[in-house]
Amino acid sequence: MTLVQSPSGNSAGPDRGATSDSGAAGAWWRDRVALSRFVADLVASDLSRLRPGAILPPPADWTPDLDLGTGGLGMDSLELLSVATGLTETLHLHRSGIEDYLLARRRFADWVQIAAHGLSVFDQEVTFHTSGSTGAPKPCTHRLEGLVREVGVHGRRLAPVRRVVSLVPGHHIYGFLFTILLPRLLNAAYVDVRGRLPGRVLADLLPGDLVVAVPEQWALLARTGSACLSGISGVCSTGPLDPVLHRDLTERGLSLTEVYGSSETAGIGWRLSPDEPFRLLEGLKLSPDGSCLQVGWDGLAKPLLDRLVLSDATCFRLGGRRDGAVQIGGVNIFPDRVAATLRTHPAVKDVAVRPMPVPGGLRLKAFIVPRQPDAPGLEQEMSVWADTHLSMPERPKSWTFGPALPTTGMGKLCDW
Repeated sequence: MTLVQSPSGNSAGPDRGATSDSGAAGAWWRDRVALSRFVADLVASDLSRLRPGAILPPPADWTPDLDLGTGGLGMDSLELLSVATGLTETLHLHRSGIEDYLLARRRFADWVQIAAHGLSVFDQEVTFHTSGSTGAPKPCTHRLEGLVREVGVHGRRLAPVRRVVSLVPGHHIYGFLFTILLPRLLNAAYVDVRGRLPGRVLADLLPGDLVVAVPEQWALLARTGSACLSGISGVCSTGPLDPVLHRDLTERGLSLTEVYGSSETAGIGWRLSPDEPFRLLEGLKLSPDGSCLQVGWDGLAKPLLDRLVLSDATCFRLGGRRDGAVQIGGVNIFPDRVAATLRTHPAVKDVAVRPMPVPGGLRLKAFIVPRQPDAPGLEQEMSVWADTHLSMPERPKSWTFGPALPTTGMGKLCDW
């Protein structure tokens, strides 16, 4: 198999025959560049989870001849089994009976070819996994026809689009919808700008571009100069967007759509201004109390992870998470789970973990009660230890140490 790339090394866009209809979006895997990107992003993500703190070559740089085993990515037999299982589950390769070939053939191009064959037999469902750090990401299976319907709703509002400029991976549901399905639907080129500095990304934007990013990435783009963004549109999802940041980008001419949804439900609502409520996407229905999606993209009811405050049947605002998660870099993080992991360190007696605001989003901070009152060098030790026991978004960026956790006069845990 040969990967088709533009001279800059970015994906060149839809294959010949792609049209601006839902059928083209549904046959996404026929575009081998898009399929290669999906497989590479998924493999890199799963392997990173198996190797906390390891540095892998950027998936965008993977060549067809890349050896996934010894001499390339260096996956051992257990890693190959785990990653191959993840790819099989995501693309439902077991429906075709071809999944065993993933262990027999170790080149990246072989895995893409196997995935394409499996999808030629069955491509009606895709299983995404929550990005949350709960030990094991939860699988969320979606009917492809439902995802195509959602993309059609977005496409009618966002069109025309010349290029989709992406800062997000393609294997998560947000990236799949907006950087794999949407370009095919709108017959738009795809440009991967992950790994570029924000200034270069802004300098290369052209009228008609649609930029797909998460809140933290939008914050970095906003900090880079004051370039006019007239004629450029953008999409933001996976977490709340700072209202001040949203207004700043809009004042510079950007048409920025904030999309609300989750891995479990796909997209639910959208808005162009932080002063407005979210508008329910066409074809969906919420329960009267806002506790569940009564009619989803597959026609089924699904519970919601957030509390929704309804203005009417089609408009709502967010009232906070139901499960205690916070979103960092587009990843659902559970501070209680991070605290439990930190308590396993032998020098830690107790710990509290909370989110803290940083420019463009959130990070975590930790308050540590050491077992020994005098523990020189413990902050550095904890930071190094966290690098190998926690994922990147889970790692606290501020460490505070004291003899007891901070509490209010009523004995309840408080901020610090």
